Amino acid sequence: MPDSPAERTVQPSADDPKLSAADQASVDQYLRSGSNSVERKPFRPWLLLVVILVVMTLLSLLSYWIARFKGVV
Repeated sequence: MPDSPAERTVQPSADDPKLSAADQASVDQYLRSGSNSVERKPFRPWLLLVVILVVMTLLSLLSYWIARFKGVV
């Protein structure tokens, strides 16, 4: 028995806009205004690597000291 027209759902195609033209214009204007942009420093991966290594070394030394203090090592 075929589905009744009321039970069928309409699938939007990829070409259908999700916003009305007025809403899209408001979004575009907000994005162009620059109020949501922040000036950031450039990403420095070497500094991140150094910080990670320092933290890992300190945690390793702390765990070694605790193990020595408790008589495990």
